Amino acid sequence: MPPARTALTALALSACLLAPPLAPAGAAPARPAPLPERMADTGGGTQLLTAVTPRAGATAGRLTWWERRAGRWTVAGSAPARFGARGLVEGTARRQGTNTTPAGLYDLPFGFGVEAAPGGTRMPYRRVHADSWWCQDNGSRSYNRWTEPRPADCRAAESEHLITYRTQYAHALVVGFNYRTPVRGRGAGIFLHVNGRGATAGCVSVPAEAMRRILRWADPDAKPHVAIGTAAGPLAVTRY
Repeated sequence: MPPARTALTALALSACLLAPPLAPAGAAPARPAPLPERMADTGGGTQLLTAVTPRAGATAGRLTWWERRAGRWTVAGSAPARFGARGLVEGTARRQGTNTTPAGLYDLPFGFGVEAAPGGTRMPYRRVHADSWWCQDNGSRSYNRWTEPRPADCRAAESEHLITYRTQYAHALVVGFNYRTPVRGRGAGIFLHVNGRGATAGCVSVPAEAMRRILRWADPDAKPHVAIGTAAGPLAVTRY
């Protein structure tokens, strides 16, 4: 069983994105430090994804993946991203079925997909089959878990039949929101996946090629995490 979640951090992503102090007259403006350098907690590894929207209610923003090299964070890639149809909400306040994306700092337990893992993928990866489900039934012992097949106590109407989302789940990563010790009613099945037709039901999505690049890039030995937040407003980053 995975370890229990850690305590909350006191940092808001918005605080990380404050403008730098004004430079002396005549001097070139100082460049702000890379976003991960301004964060109190990046998960302890050497890889990090940041999924940032301009404000809490926004449904579009940017996903950037970073690597720590020679003691500094550098950009490894970036792509436009989509978020929940009702924007972002702090992870501990989220409720299931609200179409909100949970702000916070989360690990990435494993990848999965209807299609085979892209060549070079190092993350644990599960292939989706006809009997692969993600249980979202609050009454089930399998709440917020991959099940194969769907157990009797997990209603189909309260779960995702993964293979029916062939576009979105062609390739995906599980986001560790409410995953280690699930709280009923908080939400289940939060992923980083391929874009569908518009905003998501609470996940983060990116173009298909970006998703493939992320899977090739992510290294479990580097302990990759994703930080989801906003560039404006008081959304706190909760670490799980």
